[in-house]
Amino acid sequence: MAIITAFQFLSILPPLVRRTASERELGQAVGFFPLVGLVLGAVLVLAARGLMFLFPAQVAALLVLTVWVLFSGAFHLDALLDACDGLFGGQTPEQRLHIMRDERIGAFALAGGVLLLLGKYVVLATLLQAWSSDSIAFGHSLLLLILAPLLGRFAMSLAIVYFPYARSQGIGRSLKDYAGWPQVVIAGGIALVVALAVAGLPGGGLWAGTVLLTWLFGRWTMRRIPGLTGDTYGALCEITELAILLVWTVQR
Repeated sequence: MAIITAFQFLSILPPLVRRTASERELGQAVGFFPLVGLVLGAVLVLAARGLMFLFPAQVAALLVLTVWVLFSGAFHLDALLDACDGLFGGQTPEQRLHIMRDERIGAFALAGGVLLLLGKYVVLATLLQAWSSDSIAFGHSLLLLILAPLLGRFAMSLAIVYFPYARSQGIGRSLKDYAGWPQVVIAGGIALVVALAVAGLPGGGLWAGTVLLTWLFGRWTMRRIPGLTGDTYGALCEITELAILLVWTVQR
């Protein structure tokens, strides 16, 4: 049931079993977060292949990005917006946590969301442009569509277990309380095997880079608030995805 719970929690895919997951099941699902990213990656690859037959690269990139956001119900994007406002907008840890609870969007949220979506779009458009000139390069770009969501969700699994949680209650509290190092081993193993299978040693390097980025993000966040929250988990996922897109572009 943990795998089903992971998909129910992180995607808009219709649940195989309609039921409310327990807190323990939510914690156990953390180990299978990368599987959700893997399925999302497969969806993005299929979407990219189909859309490139119908539209120019720029239009296809926009539509692929739309699928990317909708797959999770904009769950992680919304978390990024809240995290930007809270982490950059308050004067004290208490104020920052309070701001993250506020549903209104401030200047930092707007700037962060626009920059993230623009960054993803530009990289996707650049990569998909390879379709018309180099089919091998296009194949590499499709592999990237698997790696980014896979490792983004591995980063969340690692952060949930490694760093303390800042609040006394909430969904994130349940994830933290019922997830442990066995879930990290499962998530890390899934992510590493897929990354190596998809991209070889460069994929393993991106896996290691994800671990480093997670640690750096968590340490920086804890300078602003006393721990991580659900919003910072989602923000980490989005930031990791963008970082992998950018790094792979440099490598190409």
